[in-house]
Amino acid sequence: MKIIFAGTPEFAVPALAALIKAGHEIVMVLTQPDRPAGRGMKLKASPVKVLAEQHGLFVFQPETLKDEAVKARIAQTDADVMIVAAYGLIIPTDVLDMPKHGCYNIHASLLPRWRGAAPIHRAILAGDLETGVTIMEVVPALDAGAMVSKGVVPITEADTTQGLHDALAVLGADLMVEAMGVLARTGVLASVPQDEALVTYAHKLEKAEAAIDWHQSAVEISRQVRAFNPFPVAQSFLRGEVCRIWMATAVTELSGIDASHHAVPGVVLDTSNGILVACGEGALRITELQAPGGKRLNAQVFIQGHALKVGDRFTRTLV
Repeated sequence: MKIIFAGTPEFAVPALAALIKAGHEIVMVLTQPDRPAGRGMKLKASPVKVLAEQHGLFVFQPETLKDEAVKARIAQTDADVMIVAAYGLIIPTDVLDMPKHGCYNIHASLLPRWRGAAPIHRAILAGDLETGVTIMEVVPALDAGAMVSKGVVPITEADTTQGLHDALAVLGADLMVEAMGVLARTGVLASVPQDEALVTYAHKLEKAEAAIDWHQSAVEISRQVRAFNPFPVAQSFLRGEVCRIWMATAVTELSGIDASHHAVPGVVLDTSNGILVACGEGALRITELQAPGGKRLNAQVFIQGHALKVGDRFTRTLV
């Protein structure tokens, strides 16, 4: 198959690598332009570009696909199919129509649930028991194309967005290689329309969502912490400084901790095994956190370095 691959971040890398390994001809790699990054704000290539150049592939980085000269260059590839994985730019309808067999996307949710920008984060926040990957046809409407195949991954109480992201990237790569194998052999991919009645949207994350409200239940806060790892990272004030909470789990049984059921939300209840913090319901066991300007630390190291003690309090706002 002659493939145009459109992708930018780490999520797309396993798919490109798998398609190369499967023997397909990658006639063009579309990825976003190099962006300033790091303290020096030097231009940095996308992860997809780095992999593509390692394999000597043609990399094309237009700022937009709406330009006629850009469209003409894409058309020249005479591609059989376009594959999209977290590309990040709008693909015009006439570009979608250029490849002989159309355009297919790797979407990190079990469509029609969680169309949109942040499907992994929203699945964790909502307390979903599972997530997965959907291989779908790309149409002009957001994530609305017919579904070719799905793969399911359970969500456990220890899963973070980073961990699920990595697992789904690999699963998506496997599913796309399988789909392209079928397309190469038969010239067609069967698909099923999405049930519009079941659609939910995974809206883009806002930094304001990172602030922990300790009056919420421990289960809800645990989901928030895990959903916002690695970005934007849940946070709370402690002794007038912002602490970033990287990992935490809910504790619903609080036996053996004095007055825990009556503790003010945000108060540290115990430091013998992580940092146990009272919530509106239950308690949160923090196991990894970070002070301003410091490194990510496991809870016991943080407790020693900051002389944290029972009775100290985390707050949503500066007090």
